[in-house]
Amino acid sequence: MGTQTFDAVVIGAGPGGYVAAIRLAQLGQKTALVDREELGGVCINWGCIPSKALIAAANLVEDAKRASNRGIFVEAPRVDLAKLREFKDAVVKKMVGGIGFLEKGNTVSVVKGDAVFVAPGAVEVTGAGGEKTRLEAKAFIVATGAHPIELPGFTFGPDVWSAREAVDVPELPARLVCIGGGVIGMELGTVYAKLGAQVTFLEALPQILTGIDPEAVRLVQKGIRQRGGAIHVNAKAKGYERRGDALVVKAEVEGKELELPCERILCAVGFRPAPQALGVEAVGVRLTARGFVEVNEQYRTSVPSIFAIGDVAGPPLLAHKASKEGEIAAEAIAGMKSARDWVALPAAIFTDPEIATVGLSEDEARRAGYDPIVGKFAFGALGRAVAIDHAEGFVKVIGDRASKLLLGVTICGPEASDLIAEAALALEMGAYLEDVALTIHAHPTLPEAFMEACKAALGEAIHMLNRPERPRKADTGATARA
Repeated sequence: MGTQTFDAVVIGAGPGGYVAAIRLAQLGQKTALVDREELGGVCINWGCIPSKALIAAANLVEDAKRASNRGIFVEAPRVDLAKLREFKDAVVKKMVGGIGFLEKGNTVSVVKGDAVFVAPGAVEVTGAGGEKTRLEAKAFIVATGAHPIELPGFTFGPDVWSAREAVDVPELPARLVCIGGGVIGMELGTVYAKLGAQVTFLEALPQILTGIDPEAVRLVQKGIRQRGGAIHVNAKAKGYERRGDALVVKAEVEGKELELPCERILCAVGFRPAPQALGVEAVGVRLTARGFVEVNEQYRTSVPSIFAIGDVAGPPLLAHKASKEGEIAAEAIAGMKSARDWVALPAAIFTDPEIATVGLSEDEARRAGYDPIVGKFAFGALGRAVAIDHAEGFVKVIGDRASKLLLGVTICGPEASDLIAEAALALEMGAYLEDVALTIHAHPTLPEAFMEACKAALGEAIHMLNRPERPRKADTGATARA
């Protein structure tokens, strides 16, 4: 077994790990990047990127079907699954190749295999052929992400898909049961619904997309039902059996038994980290009760030489959060004073309509001690949204009543995932409602809705009526305009 020495070794080549490796190399650290699979991790290979390729394709199918609204008539679109997979795979291949080019260009050594800690300053990597290599370094970054949770009675295979199988679009079932109404389940379930499957969602909690503004959730539910799907909340999947050519999912919904015939099942109930596989506990790394690695503001663990970032270091499990954490950990290893200090962490959900959030909700603002005011502007009143025939949804802003500081933004509607960037920048820079309201936005564009929502919170909206705010319980009869 040979030994190689580095300044830093990154374990896991997902959006946290590959970014950390590049940043380390930029800072003059001799770096190795270890992963058993392709560069890019879950996000690039069977998560964020391929799923968005499928979502874009499904959106195109639906836009073609409804183009007659604008006087454009096309034959009913036919989906060639093999060709769609080919396109998706080409997207992934290009992205993986790009990461490899960047790692090589930054002189990062890529090592294929499974890493296990044998000491606080060394890992042993076992390659596919069983060959072993010892990597020694002054610092390590654990960025091994998380894996799909498998429910009892729903073993992944040809009949029961995880997100990984679903993204590969092995077939288009006539009926699909999706267990889990979180982000992954709703995104992939919507893809299959748009491609022609009848999709039924089972969510154990009282609301799909838990934690998201209920008004936005209602629009997503409406879209699913318009496409012939169904959503059951407070629903627990108990198991399934095969009856002839069909599968039958057995569930308990609101205390009542329900049987759902289908051709395939998608189990999307979340992801779970597995840092134990690296042997981190054996070298002294502490884990939380939920199995995540304990880290400080620089992502250093209880072992000074070992850092942890991304999904393995705790929620929210977001690729862009992992990337930022990778940069912070890399800079800390290089001796910089970097630490977790962001104000705004945006999130985007690629359902239909899309939902994106950043900052505090109204309830969160109230719990944080603010007296919140709300401004809302509907895309139905926005020229650009109406012109592109995607006018469903809204922008909602939360501000502090006393100072008018912007506290949070929820966008539900066309291109919400892109529009949230301006809101994140505003929050990061400590903007006030007036800052956004006074900023001239190009017309006609979708970002005007953010400006109008901030104006609405101030009682100054131009393209909607400014209605008096309802008296709060603490009020004595006076009303404020918002």
